[in-house]
Amino acid sequence: MEEQKNKYSVIVPTYNERLNISLIVYLIFKHLRDVDFEVIVVDDGSPDGTQEVVKQLQKLYGEDRILLRPRPKKLGLGTVYIHGLKHASGNFVVIMDADLSHHPKYLPSFIKKQLETGASIVTGTRYVKGGGVLGWNLMRKLTSRGANGLAQTLLWPGVSDLTGSFRLYRKSVLEDVISSCVSKGYVFQMEMIVRASTKGYHIEEVPITFVDRVFGSSKLGGSEIVEYLKGLAYLLVTT
Repeated sequence: MEEQKNKYSVIVPTYNERLNISLIVYLIFKHLRDVDFEVIVVDDGSPDGTQEVVKQLQKLYGEDRILLRPRPKKLGLGTVYIHGLKHASGNFVVIMDADLSHHPKYLPSFIKKQLETGASIVTGTRYVKGGGVLGWNLMRKLTSRGANGLAQTLLWPGVSDLTGSFRLYRKSVLEDVISSCVSKGYVFQMEMIVRASTKGYHIEEVPITFVDRVFGSSKLGGSEIVEYLKGLAYLLVTT
């Protein structure tokens, strides 16, 4: 069976996630009991002690299962995955947030969907039946819907949730797509999926419920929204 031959590298970027990282790792191990996997934590110099917590987790789970691959400072979201990919030994790569907004309970559904369809990418979506968002106010919901709607209208990528960042990739596909992306911030996720669609990769979706972070503060602000609009204009011209 194909699943038994696969290994999944779960890349988790962190910045000030000391209160979340232990729980997200526990939940990954809970829901991937019958799967060969590793967790790669890419920490961007968190001052809150995130790396110290990860080192304790390495003692508990093993340094072969929990890989801490830090960077000195925040260098952009796209480069996080490039850095994590360098250390990934799996033939599939999962990218997910550390703040519990992406629940690891969906990982078996991602894997099952990929095995059933042979997809190169499986992406979580908030915007199909069975998906949704919890903990957002009306303004943030409207902003997210508007961003996705605008991109759908202009780019027609065939994916319902362009700004989501909970995805499963074939490693070779992620390496190919990421090499053609120029964005580094919030717009990076959109560029990734648009480039993948343009390249003709098979993309499938799994409905997820996105839950707003419990601990810590959101890293999305006005500058990220401006960056998103600039990125959308760039993709409109280049795809």
